[in-house]
Amino acid sequence: MTTSQAAPRAAGFWPRLTFALTILLGAFLLFQVQPLMSKAILPWFGGCPAVWTTCMLFFQTALFGGYLYAHLLQRWLPPRHQVAVHLVLCAVALAVLPIIPAPGDKPVDSSYPTARILLLLLTTVGLPYFVLSATSPLVQAWFGSRCPGQSPYRLYALSNFGSLAALVSYPLLFEPAFDLSRQSALWSGAFLLYAALYAVSLACMWKLRDRSWLATDPPGVAEGPLGANGSTDAPTWWDRATWLLLPACASLMLLAATNHVCQDVAVVPLLWVIPLALYLLSFIICFDHARWYVRPVWAGAAVVALLGAAANDLLHSETPLSLVQELLLYFAMLFFVCMVCHGELVRRKPNPRYLTEFYLLIAAGGALGGLLVAVVAPLVFSSYLEWPIGMAIAGVLALGLLNPVRLRGPKPLACYLGSVLVVAVGLYGLASWKWSLWPFATDRTIERARNFFGVISVQEYYRDDPARHQFLLAHGRITHGYQFADPVKRKWATSYYGEKSAVGQAICYFQQSGGLRLGAIGLGVGTLASYARPNDMFRFYEINPEVLRLAHERFHYLADCRGKWDVVMGDARLSLEAEPAQRFHVLVLDAFTGDAIPTHLLTREAFQVYGRHLVSGGVIAVHVSNKYLHLVPVVRRLAEDCGFGATRISVEGDEDRLLSSNEWVLVTRNQAFLRTHPATPPFSGADDQRVRLWTDQYSNLVQILSGSLGGFLR
Repeated sequence: MTTSQAAPRAAGFWPRLTFALTILLGAFLLFQVQPLMSKAILPWFGGCPAVWTTCMLFFQTALFGGYLYAHLLQRWLPPRHQVAVHLVLCAVALAVLPIIPAPGDKPVDSSYPTARILLLLLTTVGLPYFVLSATSPLVQAWFGSRCPGQSPYRLYALSNFGSLAALVSYPLLFEPAFDLSRQSALWSGAFLLYAALYAVSLACMWKLRDRSWLATDPPGVAEGPLGANGSTDAPTWWDRATWLLLPACASLMLLAATNHVCQDVAVVPLLWVIPLALYLLSFIICFDHARWYVRPVWAGAAVVALLGAAANDLLHSETPLSLVQELLLYFAMLFFVCMVCHGELVRRKPNPRYLTEFYLLIAAGGALGGLLVAVVAPLVFSSYLEWPIGMAIAGVLALGLLNPVRLRGPKPLACYLGSVLVVAVGLYGLASWKWSLWPFATDRTIERARNFFGVISVQEYYRDDPARHQFLLAHGRITHGYQFADPVKRKWATSYYGEKSAVGQAICYFQQSGGLRLGAIGLGVGTLASYARPNDMFRFYEINPEVLRLAHERFHYLADCRGKWDVVMGDARLSLEAEPAQRFHVLVLDAFTGDAIPTHLLTREAFQVYGRHLVSGGVIAVHVSNKYLHLVPVVRRLAEDCGFGATRISVEGDEDRLLSSNEWVLVTRNQAFLRTHPATPPFSGADDQRVRLWTDQYSNLVQILSGSLGGFLR
């Protein structure tokens, strides 16, 4: 390299470093705030995976808004004015910190959860997120003007690396170490540093007084490291369509896979992060260099993984795969599909003069996929039908890319994508006609309903055998209650609520002394109502209106109840906080979405609320049966903090009476009750594990993960 060539590079070192640090920090903050805010508002909306999906819709839409803002700045203002305008916007965003919503922002009921989540995010983190979302396209454009001769596209890979680092570090570092208020403070401090880096960028760009760099190609980018098209021709309508549809397909599969895994495979909120991390990893690989995306390899891998995932779905409960193997299969399939979509996207990237428009349409595609899954699908489908439809679209796309006859030009590709649409519509019609062809639907399913809180179904078994004829309420793969059809047997307490269960023993204990007042967080099919006597009062708290409807229409526990009962709709924690003391003898805590524990029901503040609603000597019965989380240490730590004693009772199931194996922890200050109900089996070393006290500001699921899933996520 000659001295004259080396001088410009040396002169551009500090601007390049500034731009790289700004993009890296901006991307880190952009994706660090997503799990932070989602966790902060999760307790206010029932703790279900749809909260994360709705948050993703907001973040993808805000990202599109930031990219549109960057595109307009690039189009109408010279570089130094762009930096100045954005710096002013950073200063305004600093004024709205901190980002954590105030207690007064809690919803008063559970109506319109999607709209309320979007509005809440808009008014708290909306402006800072909007500012951060414009970072990557703006800084890449400034890099192209300030450092001619170098392709800006690799900075996009750096941006996604920062995003991935944020997602990985949050559950492993920030969440276990800091409560929400400290996380918010650290994030705000880092945002201040981000604004300072923008001030340095303004100094770097101040000498660029016009936009002449937009009118000509930056030198040396005719053939970038990714094999970019060096043509100066404007993008065609077909180019723009692919920039929109390819990321839309990847986004749809990201959210559909998240719903599928977190609702029907393993209902653990930690799994929300893994699909998004794989999605970002595909961006990093594809935008780093063209050599990483080899079309036949990735398209072939996607076809194989899609076939494997579809076969596993059709096998349903008969799948030979373990939980971890299932997760690996679905995550691999998602990653391969994202590699295909993003790899083909990079193959079609334009000359850098159209960089902001390119990123704008990528963001629009991501928002489109999020809109289809978070808003349209719950309104149109009664199950997670976007999952098999998305797999069908991805499969046809991957097979088309493996076609030895290349589809060149807009007409062949348009015909091909038209065939994809026809296949998708046909699959939807077939699935609507014959549900048994699709995941988690059998010919025993007699009704299915979907809303914000998930998909629930009623299944009928042994219709031709009166002695065994029964109905089941399921949430994905998780059972929420059984009932016999026989007029006598349908009065039996089933599932986790048999007379030998801890909750059954607690109810019988207090019924010996007169009328019982029982509160139950979670209705299910209303099984607990089978214990009510004429002088008893049972009060259920239920957040999902479809559960209440099906309990009335498909099951008989509420109709057969001999005592008084009522149902309070909405989040139980919020309802109990607003009510006067109910003086419950027994408060049953069993409001789990699948096997996911809404953490806001297991915090110090929550137990203080529960204590206010108990009579002296009353019992809190916490259902801790769980495939993935060892909750006993958490409950014992809460009991100790609130001055309660605790006992644990586990019983085996009885198939003939539809009783499932179950484990409960009973928390009370009633020493006589504790003496007559010793721990069975006694507490073990694992139960004595010391965990940090859970509060509304702090909870840590990683520490209490159990079984194969715990090993997988650790």
